[in-house]
Amino acid sequence: MTDAWSLPTRLTVEGRSYGIHADYRDILDVIRCLNDRDEPEFLRWYVALALFYREKVAPEHRSAAMAAMTDFIACGQPQTTVPGPRLLDWQRDAGVIVADVNRVAGQEVRALPFLHWWTFVAYFNAIGEGQLSTLLRVRNKLRRGRRLDPWEMDYYRENRALVDGREPPTAQEQAEKARLERILAGKEP
Repeated sequence: MTDAWSLPTRLTVEGRSYGIHADYRDILDVIRCLNDRDEPEFLRWYVALALFYREKVAPEHRSAAMAAMTDFIACGQPQTTVPGPRLLDWQRDAGVIVADVNRVAGQEVRALPFLHWWTFVAYFNAIGEGQLSTLLRVRNKLRRGRRLDPWEMDYYRENRALVDGREPPTAQEQAEKARLERILAGKEP
């Protein structure tokens, strides 16, 4: 890809240079698209590529373009897959994330016209102790069935909705719930 001292705005895929949308908001849109359980996987990737690359990717380059995009999102770092549920959701936890990123950055990052994804991730990785680390620590202990310390239990009681934050229901799940409610209300056989 590129070296760690530069902030790429173009990627070379199969010998062709493609411009990319490198602002952190653009990448969060790509991540949201890739995590959309309501859409088939092939469509999520197709839309993600269209959101990420400034030019249309040649069909024969799509596979390599997907790999280059995921490498960019990972900031060029090798990824390790940890089994189990995700502790962090970029959308659901946005308020906590942005508060701590702003603290590290020393400014309101959402007000910036452009903030490169790699810079945003560097701020994110420098958060240290704060709201987000507390939230993730409590979530992790709960998901692993570990006992919470008394102060963590207090935090959990006061922030249960944030800590438990379940995945939003898919469109299919919502439709099924509505159908069952109609049946229970006697409006459908």
